[in-house]
Formats: sequence, C-alpha cells, structure tokens
Amino acid sequence: MTTINISGPLFDGLADHEADRLAIAVVDDVSAQAKADWMTFLDSSIRHPTPYYETQITISVDNPHRKVVNDRGIVYGPWLEGVGSRNSPVTRFPGYHSLRRGVTATQARLPQLLERLAKPYVERMNHG
Repeated sequence: MTTINISGPLFDGLADHEADRLAIAVVDDVSAQAKADWMTFLDSSIRHPTPYYETQITISVDNPHRKVVNDRGIVYGPWLEGVGSRNSPVTRFPGYHSLRRGVTATQARLPQLLERLAKPYVERMNHG
C-alpha cells in the first residue's frame, strides 16, 4: 500500500486565511488611497476652501471586503464635481472634477499598490 502525505498552506487552511487577509488589506489600502487622491485634487482646486465639504468625504464600511469612498450625499457634491444640473452651461462653473481625477490617479497606482500588498502573502504561501 502506498501512503501519500499532504501538507502545506493549501491543505492546512493557511492559504484561505491568508487570502482573506490579503483581500481585506487590498480593500483597506485602495479605499484609503482613493480618499487621499480625491482630497488631494479637491485641495488643489478649491480657491476658498471651507472645511465642511472635506470633512464629509469618508470611507463607508459595508463589510471588510467592501468599502465606499463618498461625500455622504452632500447636496452640492455633484455641483462641485461638475456633474450637477446647475453646472455649465447653466452657470459658468464647470466643476472641479476632483473625484474623477482622484479615481484616475488611484487606478494608475493600483499595480504598485497590489504588488506591495501581495508580496508578503506570496512569501508566506511559498515558505509556509
């Protein structure tokens, strides 16, 4: 009779646990970066900043695997972004497009961000 021993992270539950930890870390870091990028573009655009709108930009936690960066539905948020019904051509204000620019910046950073986060996970899986 032949005996086969199986061991390692795929068989002892470590891989599932570590994959879950990695997914949560990705959600945490990407949402934090998205908020930071939005704030950076907003801060560089507003001529006369008042802190209220900026304090409303937050990260809402649906669950550990889903977070949403939003402005809590502030009524003038679409106007500031430039997608409101009262933007150009109705008024001369075209909007700051800080959210749109922030999303683009965050997406551009994703490969480096994910590589940094995945590296320790891969090392733990390879060295058990």
